[in-house]
Amino acid sequence: MASRVQHPNESLTMTFVLRAVPLAISSCTLTSCSLAGAPSYEMFGAFFPAWMLCAFLGILGAAAAGLALRSPRLDVIPFPLAVCTACGVIVGVLVWTILFS
Repeated sequence: MASRVQHPNESLTMTFVLRAVPLAISSCTLTSCSLAGAPSYEMFGAFFPAWMLCAFLGILGAAAAGLALRSPRLDVIPFPLAVCTACGVIVGVLVWTILFS
């Protein structure tokens, strides 16, 4: 009885399929927005998603934190880029929580 010779890429393809199918099925069950739609606001005659406003205000918050950290008294803060990024994220999340929840 002759045994079947397996092609080298066949096991790789089967592994890919075994990983991809559950991922595709689970991603189809996830939802991103409610039936009411994503929060948006009108600006200059066009509707913009609310997360863009929160991201913009977070960037402004990070810039303000960067300016504040340049003062001589706060020159001892380690990792100023990480601190400015964290301040920007905090501002963006706070704006989202206050305005849209």
